Amino acid sequence: MKQRIGFIGSGNFTDKHQKLLARMDGVEVVGFCGKSMERAEQAARNWPNAKAYRTAEQMMESAELDALYICVPPMAHGELERSAAERGIPFLVEKPLGIDPAPLRPVRDLVVRSQLVTSVGYNWRYLDSVTRARERLQQATTGLALGYWMGTMPKTPWWRRMQGSGGQFMEQSTHVVDLVRYLCGEITEVYAVYGNVHVHRTLEDMDVPDVGTVTMKLAGGIAATISNTCMLPRGHTNGLDVYTSEGVLEIRFTGLKEIGRDRTTEYRNLTDPYVQENTAFLHAVRTGDRSLIRSDYADAFRTFEATAAANVSAREGRPVRLNGSDGDPQLDS
Repeated sequence: MKQRIGFIGSGNFTDKHQKLLARMDGVEVVGFCGKSMERAEQAARNWPNAKAYRTAEQMMESAELDALYICVPPMAHGELERSAAERGIPFLVEKPLGIDPAPLRPVRDLVVRSQLVTSVGYNWRYLDSVTRARERLQQATTGLALGYWMGTMPKTPWWRRMQGSGGQFMEQSTHVVDLVRYLCGEITEVYAVYGNVHVHRTLEDMDVPDVGTVTMKLAGGIAATISNTCMLPRGHTNGLDVYTSEGVLEIRFTGLKEIGRDRTTEYRNLTDPYVQENTAFLHAVRTGDRSLIRSDYADAFRTFEATAAANVSAREGRPVRLNGSDGDPQLDS
């Protein structure tokens, strides 16, 4: 019997995921709920038995879903995940998990209590380069990490408002923050400086900073800094450089460069991380084996809180600590 999948959202990531599912065996998309009924109906035409729904609640109630994909902008998260969790519907949700962690902690707690299968779209974790870097870091002492997300201003209107996207550090650089956590350890304190230098002069109704740098303390004494900008005329670089006792690991979406004492070796990524991400999630839904999922909702919430702490730090001009019992970070006021 095929797994019955529903989609909430009608943007690029819904399109990307459902095209990948179309190439997988044992999967059938049966429902779409989008920004408009017209968009949902358009997406549903790609699948023989799919139906368009006016509301997510209607789809979750009547479509008999085995799993749900939630691909909506940051400001739209919260109630969708809560509704899915209350119904026991496993879900894959795109990052970031929202804008403000406080109202979403009950959702996180519900997911943990119910032991629901979840996955979050931190697809960098599935890169060959990241897998190899993680293995290499077991053989060295890590001291410093420098991350980058240097690009242009996205055209999407909601992205340009802090109440829509949460800003560049939360919406884009979150991938690099998550890599820092995945490769180097948990973040304990952040200090951020943001600026509005150029883009606000050329675009109306924009309050997202176009430059920023965030310095982070990690458990165990490692230091990390991530810088980002969205003011460039074209994309420049995204990634993470990790400095260790054995040399430097330069991690990019395209591959890995290992710079050692005597030689430099480059590796190209050969597998599609989106395929790996989807395969891991659907395998867990089908079998209960979650070992292939590299980022679930509870783990991704730690990255979410770190990016939210950076926004607080930049706004208030002070370092912000992340504290909590059992390694569960909470913003410390």
